Formats: sequence, C-alpha cells, structure tokens
Amino acid sequence: MLKTSIANVFSHWNIYWQRDKIIRLLENIQDLVIISLCLNLFGVMVIKMGELFLSLMSPLHFQTVTSDILFLLILVEIFRLLIIYLQERRVSMIVAVEVAIVSVLREVVLYGILEISGSQVISICEILLILGAIMLIPTLTEKMKNTKEEEFLPKNSQSIE
Repeated sequence: MLKTSIANVFSHWNIYWQRDKIIRLLENIQDLVIISLCLNLFGVMVIKMGELFLSLMSPLHFQTVTSDILFLLILVEIFRLLIIYLQERRVSMIVAVEVAIVSVLREVVLYGILEISGSQVISICEILLILGAIMLIPTLTEKMKNTKEEEFLPKNSQSIE
C-alpha cells in the first residue's frame, strides 16, 4: 500500500511538473552561462593581448612578459575547457590538469626561482609530479584495457586480412 502511494506521488509529480522540460530548461540556462563565460573570457584575452603588445613596445621586463604570455595560455586552456564542456557535457580532466601545470609554472616565473625557498621548490616539484602522474592515468588505463582484451583472445586465432 505504501509503495503504491509513493509511486503515485512521484508519477503525479512527474506529470504535474513535467520534469523533462524542467531539466532541458536548466541545461539551456547552464549553456547560456557557459557561453557568457566564454565571451567574457574571450574579451579578457583580447584586452590582455593588447596590454602585452603595448608592453613589448617599452623596455622589456622578462618576468612580466613571460608571466603575461603564460597567463594568456592559461586563459586559452580554460576557454578550451569550456568549449569541451559545451560539446561533450563533461569537464576534460587532461585540459584541467594542463591549466594547473601552466598556472604553477607561471607563479614560478612570476616570482623567480631564486626568490622561492627550498621547501617551496620541493613542494612545487611534488605538485608537478602529481599533476604529471594524473595526466598519465588515462594512457595507462587505456593500455591496461587493451592488454586485458588481448588476454581473452584465442592465441591460435588468425586475423582476417
């Protein structure tokens, strides 16, 4: 009796609120938010490119120019991440890790390796090693998956050519 009453409540809720239409509406709103983020990010990239061009006209400050270039690369990677999200409805782990790596390297360039303490350099190295290992995980899992599939194939089977 209780199961049927709960099922009736959910079926009435689904019919009354038209759950599928609400979900589609929320996904469209989310797409609009992502598109507005892309447009704003593109605007920031254009502004930063102009600032970078103007900074190249004056005497060069290596750390500032390199930091600005790396910041632009970070913005480009974030833009890629948003585009991938719009296309596939998922966040690309590899692109997110690439953004993190470039961000860490930007901070090192910005502050200068000579001004960073030894413990911070070790921490940065550990972070980069961990991020590099995370980037290798999809490759390793793909190789393991292919290896497992080959184990189950008959050894005397010949491929059709």
